[in-house]
Order: sequence, then C-alpha cells, then structure tokens
Amino acid sequence: MRNTRIFISSLLISAMSLSLLSCSSSKDTSSSVSKKDLDSSVREEIHDNAQNNDLLSGELENKKIKWLSDWDINPDGTGKNVPTELAVFQERYGGEIEFYPTTYENRYDDLAQYIQSDEGIDFFYAGNLDAFPKGAIKQMFAPVDDYIDFSQPLWEDIQELNDSFVWDGSHYLVAVEATGDNVAVVYNRKTIAEAGLEDPKDLYERGEWNWDTFQEMMEKFADPENQHYGMDGWWYEFGLLNTTGVTPVSIEDGKLVNNLGDPAIERAENRLYDLYTKGCLINLADFSWNVQPAFIGEGKTLFYPVGLYEFYTEKKQWTAKYGEDVFFVPMPKDPDADEYYIPTGMNSYMFVSGGQNPEGVAKYLECKRFTMLDDATAELGNQQFREDYGWTDEMVEMKDEMNRLASENPVIDISRGISEDCGKVLDDGMRSAAKGTPWNETYDMINSVIDTFVNEINAAPTSADIN
Repeated sequence: MRNTRIFISSLLISAMSLSLLSCSSSKDTSSSVSKKDLDSSVREEIHDNAQNNDLLSGELENKKIKWLSDWDINPDGTGKNVPTELAVFQERYGGEIEFYPTTYENRYDDLAQYIQSDEGIDFFYAGNLDAFPKGAIKQMFAPVDDYIDFSQPLWEDIQELNDSFVWDGSHYLVAVEATGDNVAVVYNRKTIAEAGLEDPKDLYERGEWNWDTFQEMMEKFADPENQHYGMDGWWYEFGLLNTTGVTPVSIEDGKLVNNLGDPAIERAENRLYDLYTKGCLINLADFSWNVQPAFIGEGKTLFYPVGLYEFYTEKKQWTAKYGEDVFFVPMPKDPDADEYYIPTGMNSYMFVSGGQNPEGVAKYLECKRFTMLDDATAELGNQQFREDYGWTDEMVEMKDEMNRLASENPVIDISRGISEDCGKVLDDGMRSAAKGTPWNETYDMINSVIDTFVNEINAAPTSADIN
C-alpha cells in the first residue's frame, strides 16, 4: 500500500499560485492578449480518446463552472496553451470555465464576499495548502462526497491520499494527484562542468545524490568574495526539511500532533546551520533580501531550489534567466531517512459553499484524472511541455521521475491550513538555522507556541481562533 503521510507545517506556496496576476477582484470579461489554442488534429485526438473511454460517463446540463483564483486555468498571456484536461472537459462535456480573477493576498476576502453575495463561485484551488482544515471548519467549503466517489476506478489509486483530508466525517479537499514539481534543485551544467564537479543527474542515477554530496559540491564551489555562491532561494529550508519525511506538525487519527521534538527535524535544522556556518548559502542581506535566480545562468550560483513552475513558460523566458544549459533534479535524499522523500505538491481543489454547479466541478476533476490514466492523453500533455515550453525529453523524464517519488511517498505540509498565525511562526522558525540561529534556541522559542495552536484546535475546533 502506498506510504501516504499527511503533514502539517509551513510550506512553500504551490507552484501555480506563485505567478500572481495583476488583476482586479472582478470577473474577467475581456482580454487583448492573443491566446493559444490546440492544433485541430490534437483536439480531434483528445475528442476521440474522451468519447471512447468508459472512465468518463454521463452528461452535463450546466456546462459552466466558476473558478476564483489568482491564476487562470484557461490560456493566458504567458504562452500557455489549453491544458489537456480542459480540452477533455470541453470535448467530452462541452464544458467551460469562467475565470474570476483575484490576487493571492485577497483570495479569501474576495471568496467571502462572493459567498455572501450568492455569486455561486464553484471551486477554489487547494494546492496552496492553506485551505484545509480551516476552510472546512469555517464552512467556506462544502463536502464533496455527494459528487465524487473515491473508490471508483478514476480515483482508487489516489483514494488513500484523499482519505487523509476527511474532516468531521466528510471529504472537503479533492486531491487529483501528488506532484513532485514543488521544489527542484535547478543548476547550470556549464557551471558544474567548469567547476570540475559531477552532474547531479549522474549522482542521482547512481543513488549518490544525498545531503552529503550536495553539501560537498557547495563547499568546493562557494567563494563569496569572488561572487561564487553555493545556494540561493526561498525554498531550500523547507525543501531540505521535507526530505526527512517528517514535518513540524502532523495529523494522526484526526488530531494535530506537534513534531518539533522529532530527531529528524533536529537533524535537518542542524544541517542547515552547518551549511550556513561553512559559507554555502548566499547572504540575501547583501542583495536587499532579493533572490538572484539569474546568477544560475551567469555561473555565480551553483544551486537554486525552486518550483518547476519557473519552467512552465515559453523557453525564451526560462533560458533568459537560467541559461541554455539549465537542468534540474529532485532535492537530495536524507541519508538517514527510510525512503526517498521529496517536497510534495498537491494538485487539489475545494468545492465552495453555495456553488451553483458542483456536478460540473466533479466532471472537470474527473477529466483531470482521465488525462493521467489514459496513456494516449497523458502523452499529449507531455507533448505540450515539449512544444509550448521547449522542454527536452530529458526534462520531461526527470519531471516524471520526480512525480514518481512524490506519488510513492508523499510528504504534504499544510500548516497554513491550521491558521495564518501558526504558519507564520513555523515559517520564521524553521528558516532561522539557515540565517545563523542554532536549532535548540529556535525550538525553545516556538515549541510551546505550536503546542497552544495544536491543543486549542484539538479541543474545540469550531471555537478556536483560526485566521
């Protein structure tokens, strides 16, 4: 059985939500941007696959579903084409998605206003991992069990993951898949070669890509006085922590558990402190606290852990930043962990309370599952990576390999789903070692605070102070 572990801690914002759109909180009614559509032959193939497969059934009376987010599922001005799952939804059910734009910061305020005004917003992205369980407790979201049966063939291989998001006896969150693209170690092969180091991909394929080899490479390369930096980014602290398979707070038997005293947490934090003391980490204070991803392409930085969303754009955009010789691998394995754990994203959604078309949302999510289970349609999705984003076969294969790791042993952190305050305490605390504060000092400062958050929700969730 799949070793599914659901954890709750402060996590990196999901890849898709990081491309914040400059838009108002009103419905998107027009656009001057020329948007792509699929080649007619591709559409025809998708149509035939969807119509002739028993995994998709029934029809939709109401074909429109309303989507509130800071990013559009439909094609936009980034060069993104029609996603394969949307094409399936269009071709099989005649479905369409009406986009209600918001900003990342205003998502919940706008959602509350739409619910109050009976606008009928149907679904909301849960992959930012801040919607569950607080959104269920506050009744912003509705149970999905009347519309999705996770024991059915479309869902059975991900039922265990979805069963981890049961609140008060009902499923509130729909996980379509666990993804491995949440944090990858981005590097430039030219920089690696010129430094006389071994390609991390080769180390990974030999089973030698771990914390130790990761650190050894940075120690050999780092020389800040000559603008050589071992690692940069906002993602490596939790990226490394997640490779232990343990995160600060977990759900066990329907209750929250504080794991800050776990030896795995201490091990990861001590490693981050060691990287700091040995000069492997860029000092962002020298750059006005701004990350420098372009240093990868310029040969100044060795590693830049970040979500693969950075590469979900036209090739000219990501090569301009990272260089022509850019590649990526998973976060390195914790040599003391029982499995190869990596930071896991979750392609997941919530049904909004008062939504007008939950049946339509269920059908759309079934189309997403279909694109993963139907081999011909799945290959069309990979074809989009090659043709629209300029990916090589090698990049697609590594993405698939990272998805395999994530699917086999998902480590999903959802602490911001407890409360915003809890997430901030953990986010600040778990990053402190990489800024020069020993873990024992941080532990003494935050452990009792996390205990308070956990105990209040466990005792009386509906009356707990959740923001």
